[in-house]
Amino acid sequence: MDSIIKAEHITKAFTNHVALDDVSLEVPRGKVYGLLGPNGAGKTTLIRIINHITAPDSGSVMFNGRPLTAADVVNIGYLPEERGLYKKMKVGEQALFFARLKGLGRQEAERSLRQWFERLEISGWWNKKVEELSKGMAQKVQFIVTVLHKPELLIFDEPFSGFDPINANVLKREILKLRDEGATVIFSTHNMSSVEELCDSITLINKSHDILSGKVSDLRRRFSDNSMQMRFAGDFQTLRAAIGDAAASVEQTPPDRDGNSCARIRLHDMADMRQVISLANNAVDLRGFSELLPTMDDIFIRTVEASNSNQQ
Repeated sequence: MDSIIKAEHITKAFTNHVALDDVSLEVPRGKVYGLLGPNGAGKTTLIRIINHITAPDSGSVMFNGRPLTAADVVNIGYLPEERGLYKKMKVGEQALFFARLKGLGRQEAERSLRQWFERLEISGWWNKKVEELSKGMAQKVQFIVTVLHKPELLIFDEPFSGFDPINANVLKREILKLRDEGATVIFSTHNMSSVEELCDSITLINKSHDILSGKVSDLRRRFSDNSMQMRFAGDFQTLRAAIGDAAASVEQTPPDRDGNSCARIRLHDMADMRQVISLANNAVDLRGFSELLPTMDDIFIRTVEASNSNQQ
């Protein structure tokens, strides 16, 4: 794997608390990587280690195939969950200040900032004070400052908190655009629908341990219970009788928006899906069928609950 970050056996303890215990992950280059876990799981500590804000007690972090150093921070853009802007400064003035800190010349910084302000529809706030911004607008400013210098690696900690659905979608679109332009993105979130929309791969941390890693598509298939949905016109009981023992269970579900009857069918592990579809099609007017995969929310809950049970 061509990875930009590779963390191996990271352990970090604070007074009376182990934040990370032998955690490893590998972030592929040019992808969106989700760092998931309940509150207090250790996600933010790992993010701070990758940002060289704190150091692990043991373990190593590789950046672009070599040990991570303080000099690498210039190639990382970090938007922490706990954000802060100087309330009395003007918005544009403050954005320029942060851009200059990241090595941009004043003219280049102002040109890029004004383009971003227009892109995120906050141009009218350039000369207003930060204290006049709503939480969502302030987050847009901080997002711009984070990505402005085009770092190789972007790390967002709960980037959608405080955003309404419209602005959250704007941010998601920009994150995907940054990925398509070559950036690698790590983001920590509790919003599992965002994980399904954005993430190529994830690592799930619970109680200081990494308990699940992999591509989102592979994980959803791995946790599948071999179920499918059928849409049909006809009698449900006729359908169930026709399928008979070919399926482990047949459950009627609410009609779809077009008024078609629907059923959830869980197949036996070795069942032939084509046979089940053929039996159904001979019994009712089959309108459609699709595989039912678990959501990331389902996988998150099941994995964390299983981990907690094992640790008791």
